[in-house]
Amino acid sequence: MNVPRLVIAAPSSGSGKTTVATGLMAAFAERGLAVSPHKVGPDYIDPGYHTLATGRPGRNLDAYMCGPDLIAPLFAHGARGCDLAVVEGVMGLYDGASGQGELASTAQVAKILRAPVVLVVDASSQSRSVAALVHGFASWDPQVRIGGVILNKVGSDRHEALLRDALEESGLPVLGVLRRAEQVAVPSRHLGLVPVAERRGDAVGAVGAMREQVVAGCDLDALMALARTAPALPGEVWDAVAAIGACGGPVPPPSSVGGRGPVVAVASGPAFTFSYAEHTELLTAAGAEVVPFDPLRDEALPPGTRGLVIGGGFPEVYAAELSANAALRKAVAALAESGAPVSAECAGLLYLARSLDGLPMCGVLDAEARMSKRLTLGYREAVAVSDSVLAAPGTRVRGHEFHRTVLEPGAGAEPAWGMHQPERRVEGFVRGGVHASYLHTHWASVPGMARRFVERCAG
Repeated sequence: MNVPRLVIAAPSSGSGKTTVATGLMAAFAERGLAVSPHKVGPDYIDPGYHTLATGRPGRNLDAYMCGPDLIAPLFAHGARGCDLAVVEGVMGLYDGASGQGELASTAQVAKILRAPVVLVVDASSQSRSVAALVHGFASWDPQVRIGGVILNKVGSDRHEALLRDALEESGLPVLGVLRRAEQVAVPSRHLGLVPVAERRGDAVGAVGAMREQVVAGCDLDALMALARTAPALPGEVWDAVAAIGACGGPVPPPSSVGGRGPVVAVASGPAFTFSYAEHTELLTAAGAEVVPFDPLRDEALPPGTRGLVIGGGFPEVYAAELSANAALRKAVAALAESGAPVSAECAGLLYLARSLDGLPMCGVLDAEARMSKRLTLGYREAVAVSDSVLAAPGTRVRGHEFHRTVLEPGAGAEPAWGMHQPERRVEGFVRGGVHASYLHTHWASVPGMARRFVERCAG
């Protein structure tokens, strides 16, 4: 595969990666190019803005959860047939999984993809020192190729001139200069940016402002020329059908099992925005008919529902509305009580609890959820403790937790996972066909979970 590509990185979080990456995606898409958007790490929210900018699914490249060997195949899958791929980094360029070297860092992904890096520098409080900063990042790892710099939050023409003069000695070209601009700001709250689904009109305006700022301040032709210096990327392209087949042979076509695969309802809408594109692709490849629904508005599950997937999101923000939809809560409880497969991660776990901040939820789990001041965040190593619709006991996974809520109790009589990092504990619930946990997983790394789930739906 030979797709022109850029990795947008920064010395630290808050430097402007999202503004630059999203603005570049939108600017090149406006030129008529098919732009493939990607995000390093487990972040669910930035890819929503990337999707808005490009019209294509935003995809994550997480070397911790999926392993380094899957990064290039997953990238190639998303970028297939595109004119350009833009990869937004995570945190600082060399920051990765805590205590594990370069694993899951933007630098590692850039090296795997053989992609040139554009360093976005917040220049708001420096002038000549910018050259030392850029030199340090460019020389730290010779295998990371920084191809240019975009200066962000530049205060004036005089400030810009000082920065450009300093960077002349670095040998790296200045590919863009962005001035301070309030209109590109995206509101945030307790878990980061507010997702696109919650502010569609305002999000469109914000992405448009990012595009205009990038068009006005960046050399798009030079950036495209840099992207074209990326060499051909060898190796296979990830494919959901092949991944499912590798877990147990080809899936029988629907015509051979009644003409229609089992309906798997997938929660969506503003309250449940956290999902990876590959999950739906794997469910479909395993033979399911995937049907989205919105727990805020739909009073019934999709007709013929045989299984239910409830991913992450912000149920705490919409607790009153979710609670008020009593008809759907009863439908979810009845489906779970019937023994149908139900997979719930984080927000889904809270939705299945008896209550959330005192408001009635589905009551599938004998547990109470509430908001907390403490942020739980980080990668996790886990092993399946109980036999479930997702995994046999002993199945090992890597995932991440990201929440400011507490569930009491935190585990049922049959826990979902035994955690190994950062501390040993059991977590989550397995009850009948229900598998509910705080742990976010990426099914591309364990496609057998999608196949097992759909097989249980069809059984």
